[in-house]
Amino acid sequence: MCGRMAITLPQDAMAQLFAATPDNDLPQGPNYNVCPTVPIAVATSDAGHRRLRAMRWGFIPRWYKTPTDGPLLINARSETIAEKPAFREACRERRCLVAAEGFYEWKREAGQTPLPWFVTRADGAPLVMAGIWQTWQGPEGEAIDSCAIVTCAANETMAPVHDRLPVILEARDWPLWLGEEGKGAATLMRPAGAEILKMHRVGAEVNSNRAAGAGLIEPNAHPPSES
Repeated sequence: MCGRMAITLPQDAMAQLFAATPDNDLPQGPNYNVCPTVPIAVATSDAGHRRLRAMRWGFIPRWYKTPTDGPLLINARSETIAEKPAFREACRERRCLVAAEGFYEWKREAGQTPLPWFVTRADGAPLVMAGIWQTWQGPEGEAIDSCAIVTCAANETMAPVHDRLPVILEARDWPLWLGEEGKGAATLMRPAGAEILKMHRVGAEVNSNRAAGAGLIEPNAHPPSES
């Protein structure tokens, strides 16, 4: 987790949110069913200049010979990110921000079909998640910018559904995470307050990675029994 999300903010609004200069090749939206390996818009900072750029969601370690040479790394655990060879350099030097409407999570219980939930901010603001990124250089000279979302232990709101949660950052924390305010970003890798999030059950349509449309995030009017 998180392994699926909805990104609905228009490109110009996202650039304004982060006070970032947008690239010309940003993915078109809205996309209510963003799946791993697709391009997403992320905000980065270079010497204080913020840039909104497209990156593959699925971090590619430098030693991969192809983008599919090993496990698909869409998340990086905050507890081990500074130690894992795949992530430790990016954690120190290349951090980014990912803005979404929210993300999907599935509640799994023994003997039952996993039930999908949609998680978003209680105040209706964009949900901004901490990420890391790097550019992978292929053996034929190809270059791919890729990213992963940083996760931490679940807070009280999330825990009944899943034991992990993206690291969610407030606007006041963005400069520190992006490296614009020096060191100390590790202090931000903690669960958001329980009051920050809300969630609701959604329909089983989102179980398919081919599903699309705003209806995916609507509350399921007649959910099956969850007992």
